[in-house]
Amino acid sequence: MKNYIVRGLAGNKSIRLFAAITTDMVEKARKIHGTTPVATAALGRTMTAASIMGYMLKGEKDKVTLQIRGSNKIKSIVAVADSKGFVKGYISHPHIDVTLNEKGKLDVGGAVGKNGKMIIAKDLGLKEPYVGQSNLITGEIGEDLAAYYMYSEQQPSVVSLGVLLDVDGSVKASGGFIIQPLPDVDEETLIKLEEAIRDIPSTSSMVDEGMTAEEILRAVLKGFDVEIIEKNEIDFVCDCSIDKIEKALISIGEKELRSLIEEDGKAEIKCHFCNKEYLFDKEDLTGLLNEALNNK
Repeated sequence: MKNYIVRGLAGNKSIRLFAAITTDMVEKARKIHGTTPVATAALGRTMTAASIMGYMLKGEKDKVTLQIRGSNKIKSIVAVADSKGFVKGYISHPHIDVTLNEKGKLDVGGAVGKNGKMIIAKDLGLKEPYVGQSNLITGEIGEDLAAYYMYSEQQPSVVSLGVLLDVDGSVKASGGFIIQPLPDVDEETLIKLEEAIRDIPSTSSMVDEGMTAEEILRAVLKGFDVEIIEKNEIDFVCDCSIDKIEKALISIGEKELRSLIEEDGKAEIKCHFCNKEYLFDKEDLTGLLNEALNNK
């Protein structure tokens, strides 16, 4: 499995664990969107986080949307994942470039900015999705997600997300993990967890060294009984289709459809997530207008 995710337990089943290797998935996104290094890192971290969060969902048709609304050069990053961990994502400014930070690393926090929002929508098959949000803390995404869990869901979490790029800008290593103590965790286990996570190396460096997701969790949780209970392949998968685009066109209403037919005689729709183009000629649009009128 090139891109995959694991689910596990530790601390006598009182801590839940998730880790993902996403190198090829993020490289696929980089090629689709033509991202600069800092945009690749920002999008890659967001997609990795969304994939893990999707995998946490219980219902087969459940979905999660993770949106970063930045306050600096990157205005928006969106990633949507299903309960198997399959994910799609896009970034509003794929070609932005910023200088390296003081540590000589890609300045994702500087590109996103600290004054934005993290918005998480969970579609659990109910009438309305559950939507939670929190303010960005650093713009680095991992710390922001940990803060979201703490403030919006009262769930302490260890979140680590990393994307390492090669000299040519391609993705050399990418991955992440989320560790969450469950409500029945005892004080002793919590103290042990805090000590274990004090000096952990970056996730991308561990992936670059060839460590598996399972090995990363065991390295991070030294001294814990890490039990891996599930493993699943993940990937960048866009579920756009001609049917969905047609429904979207019908939903814009009779007036707008007539305007498209009379003024443009065609419509070109591009999917934000995979950049696939859908072309509709006058005949196609007239058929959709008739359908819209019949649905009244």
